[in-house]
This record gives sequence, C-alpha cells and structure tokens, in this order.
Amino acid sequence: MFSYVSTDTGSRHALARIIPRLVALVVMLCVSTACLAASTSGTAPVRHVFIIVLENESYAVTFGQNSLAPYLAHELPKQGALLPHYYGIGHYSLDNYVAMISGQAPNAATQNDCTIYSEFVATATKPDANGQWPGSGCVYPKNVPTIADQLTTAGLSWKAYMEDMGADPSRESATCGHVAIGADDPTRHATPKDQYAAKHNPFVYFHSIIDDTNYCGTHVVNLDALTNDLAHIDTTPNYVYITPNLCHDGHDAPCQNGEQGGLISADAFLRTWVPRILNSPAFQKDGLLVITFDEGTDAVACCNEKGLPGGPQPGQYGPGGGQIGAVLISPFIAPGTTSTVPYNHYNLLRSIEDFFGLEHLGYAGAKHLRTFGSDVFTAHPSLSK
Repeated sequence: MFSYVSTDTGSRHALARIIPRLVALVVMLCVSTACLAASTSGTAPVRHVFIIVLENESYAVTFGQNSLAPYLAHELPKQGALLPHYYGIGHYSLDNYVAMISGQAPNAATQNDCTIYSEFVATATKPDANGQWPGSGCVYPKNVPTIADQLTTAGLSWKAYMEDMGADPSRESATCGHVAIGADDPTRHATPKDQYAAKHNPFVYFHSIIDDTNYCGTHVVNLDALTNDLAHIDTTPNYVYITPNLCHDGHDAPCQNGEQGGLISADAFLRTWVPRILNSPAFQKDGLLVITFDEGTDAVACCNEKGLPGGPQPGQYGPGGGQIGAVLISPFIAPGTTSTVPYNHYNLLRSIEDFFGLEHLGYAGAKHLRTFGSDVFTAHPSLSK
C-alpha cells in the first residue's frame, strides 16, 4: 500500500510512528462506512433488544391527540420512530404473545387465552411449508422452537421479565410461573396482591423452556431483577422481553389494587422503566427498544397475514389483530422518524432474528415479509459513542 525508501534514520522512525496511525484511520473509516452502509441498507447493528408489550388498545386511541398516555403517544415518538401501521395478529392475548416468539399462528386454545393449561395436540407429524404446526392446545412440544431456543443455541442471552410474578406464592412461583399441566389457570384474573397473568408470558407455553426447571427459572424472572441486570453490558441480555402486570399493561381499569389502570397506568409504568432502559450501557451501545400492544379493538390485518391451516380466523371475527401502532427507539433511529410501512408481530420476530443471524421461525419466514429497514433505522451513531 505504501512505498518509501530512505536512508534517513530519523525519517524512518517518524514513518514508523505515522504508519500505525494511518492504518488505524483506515480501519476507522472502514468501520464508519460499514456502519453507514448497514444503516442505509436497513440492517442496523443491533445487539440488545428490549420489548415492552401493553394490552388491548387501538392506534387511534393510544396515539390520538387526547391520548391518556401522553408520554407514549407524544414524547417517546420524538425520541425515536413511530410506526402507525403496526398490527396485532389475532385475538385475544395469548395468540399474539406466542406469535411474537415462535411465529406460530393462533389455534383454538391459544386464541381463547388457554383457561386450562393444556397440552398442545398436533394433528400432523411435522410442520407445513410455513413452519406451522396444525392442532390445538396451549403448551407446545419440545420440537416447536422459539426465539429463546435459537438465542441459547447461538450462545446469546435472553430473559423474560414479568411484573408481579410470584407476588402470591400460592398462585405461582416467582420464576417460571405457571400452573400444572391440565390445571385451571387462576392467573387469568388479578387479585389485589398479585396481578401477574401467565397468558401474557409466552415463554411458559413451550416445553423446550419449562421442562428444564433451572433453565426456565434463570430466564423467566420477576421484573425486579431487571434493574440490576441493566447496570452493565455483560449482565444485560441480548433479548429482553418485559410484561407489566395486568394493571400496568393497561389491561384492567380500574385495577384490583385501586390504581386507575388502562392507558393512564401503562403510561406511568413507561415513565418509570423506559428511562432506565435508555440510560443503560447496553442500550446506548447497540440497543433497540420496542413498545407495542398485543392486539387492538378491530380485526384488521396487514402483511398478507395467514392463519393456521385448518384453524380459526386469527382475529376471530376477521383476519388479524387490529391496528395498534408501535414506538421504536435506538441509537440507530433518528428522533422524530415516522414510517408508514405496515408491520405486525411476525415482522418483529423476523427483524430480531435478522439482528442475531438466526433462522426465521413459522410465519416470520414468509417470503413476502419484510424486516425493519431504512424506513426505521434512519441514523448511524458516531464512532465516539
């Protein structure tokens, strides 16, 4: 690359000092170019994903001018990207949560939130071409993978943080909280003491996770553990999934503990936890925060969504889970970005899998499905950060 001949010892020594600096500069320029190319091509170098899932609200209500959640509706989009055309995939809750981590479409049991914690019974010996397992039931067998399984296999870390899990030990454990197979699930309803709902915790509906008690117990934990985990990059999982309790996710209004609930309590929850996430070293280095809802109030779909072969319509009375919207914040997103591209929970799963170089599960692998691209990732942070 360089050609220099000199008999001047001083010149040679000076050159010896300069060349390493030139090499370092070239490396920095290459890194900068790569980061810019990644950003403009839509593949942001995200290595820490934080997901907060709220409950049961339409885009028009949440993000309207008179929203009861002004922090979410008006303040947070100014810090990142607003996705108005983000959709749920079904009704009621559980089928959306399952889709987010496995790409599996709603079946008759998950669509009704699994009042009985029953086994999933497949009606075929293998998944179809779209990775869908036909059948019905709640707890999927070990051969139905999730993004948690993918991350573990890839040597990456993950945790699900569930608010109130274990608050009443007579109902569920403080880790990996669920009832026995075949039992009625009392966590479907909040109590003044415990507002945890297993139906909002998709990880306990897969045998690949719950069958190893220690594995599940160290990965599916109470939300209180998140504060310490955020303190350092090496203690922050690559994939963080956060479910507020039935009051703070907006599900109940009023709440069993006397709080107002709905969007008011959801907004208060976000005001507490979002700054903690945004100020964490892992987020500031290469993070992405996604805040969305499980479902809306209509059955509109996007993105050529399909249902389970032989199964019910995903939206029960329509093809999808309705328009809910989403807010995404990241060092790779310019504040005030708005994308009109349609997305749903399958797009979210596919995008995360692409961040970590994982295969696409279930309907996240649909050929037509796009990932969060340059419409969302509109910035590239400086090398000094």
